[in-house]
Amino acid sequence: MSGPALPDGRFATDRETVDAHRLDRSGWVPAGRPLGVALAASVADVRAVLRHASATGTPVVVRGAGTGLSGAAAATDGSIVLDVSRLNRITEISVADQLAVVEPGVITADLDRAAAAHGLRYAPDPASAAISTIGGNIATNAGGLRCAKYGVTRDSVLSLDVVLADGEVISTGHRTVKNVTGYDLTGLFTGSEGTLGVIVGATVRLRPLPAGTATVAAWFDDIAAAAAAVTAIAAAGVQPAVAELLDAPTLAAVERITPGGPAAGAFLLVQTDGPAAATEADQVLAVLGDRTARVFAARDDAEAEQLLAVRRQALPALERLGRVLIEDVAVPRSRLAEAVEEIQAISKRHAVPVFTMAHAADGNLHPILVVDRDRELDDEVWAAADAIFTMALDLGGTLTGEHGVGVLKRTWLGNDLGERNLALQRRLRAVFDPAGILNPGKAV
Repeated sequence: MSGPALPDGRFATDRETVDAHRLDRSGWVPAGRPLGVALAASVADVRAVLRHASATGTPVVVRGAGTGLSGAAAATDGSIVLDVSRLNRITEISVADQLAVVEPGVITADLDRAAAAHGLRYAPDPASAAISTIGGNIATNAGGLRCAKYGVTRDSVLSLDVVLADGEVISTGHRTVKNVTGYDLTGLFTGSEGTLGVIVGATVRLRPLPAGTATVAAWFDDIAAAAAAVTAIAAAGVQPAVAELLDAPTLAAVERITPGGPAAGAFLLVQTDGPAAATEADQVLAVLGDRTARVFAARDDAEAEQLLAVRRQALPALERLGRVLIEDVAVPRSRLAEAVEEIQAISKRHAVPVFTMAHAADGNLHPILVVDRDRELDDEVWAAADAIFTMALDLGGTLTGEHGVGVLKRTWLGNDLGERNLALQRRLRAVFDPAGILNPGKAV
């Protein structure tokens, strides 16, 4: 089958290019191989790919940087990989309206740095910010370290330009902060994982850089005690910008690549920001000091960055240990301690190593299953994952707080949404993509 009509060099079928675009960071390996990779450099290229796919019934898998953690960007057999990473311009930063207009291939951290030059910042802060793209963040409704105070990506997206499955282009939303005209299509496309259309432009909200920032770290004997401390911080009336939690096995993995940290059963990092940052940090210190003697307040930005690096290095450290299955569940904040204790019990019960980190202030846990590289994800591994998902739902939580459904969680969707809700969502998907060419087998 011939590829889409693109300028020379923009549709690649050689093994090296295809292999480089075949997988995302989830560890899921689909059967078969894609037909080729469309290296889109313009909206016209994206439209050409989708018109071709629509006419031929060819599946399309959209890809940015490939940092997704649920399999949504992994290329399935016979598909065209639509790489939009070359659409990477920041076309406007408006100080007056506190917004930026960007293409989907812009790296998240690059936008944050560009905004900082104007005294602003892009609040969403996924751990992959240095390598992930804005388009991928929007497609998965990515979260990150600052979610508890500033919300997930959807809370920062004002409007979108989207190419639909038939190649037509629509715009949703406005540059205004408030907009209640019609259905919220901007919110619908955000988190749709490439199943409703291809995002080719976005207007995103920026916020003023905080007047101050304060960082506190604490080490606990066990992760349940650290989780309980997070609940106590909230009860004290403090809204942290960041509250990150790592268990002992994860800390040990980080120690292998960055030696020098203290041995502990859990590590908790809390950051406050804004005019009251120092006062709130003092409150955090008081709460944590009642629960552990190992509390440390960063004296300057350099020490704060060293502490943040412990959290950011966690996933790379685990990836060195073996094959990872990165889970992402969320529970009510008041039940965080119950959740982490149950994850430890599940790990022992199924004899599957589970390393837990969490965006603790919003109840979003990442229990990461790590197995030997040559081991298949066998029944016992999936039984452990099933037990973690069931635990989250039983505690009043959800299957995913920020990574999306992709392929890895489709089996459990009915348990979370309910069959009627799920059927309605699939009907909605068919409205936008009646031929079913956009990321088939992913998300809903």
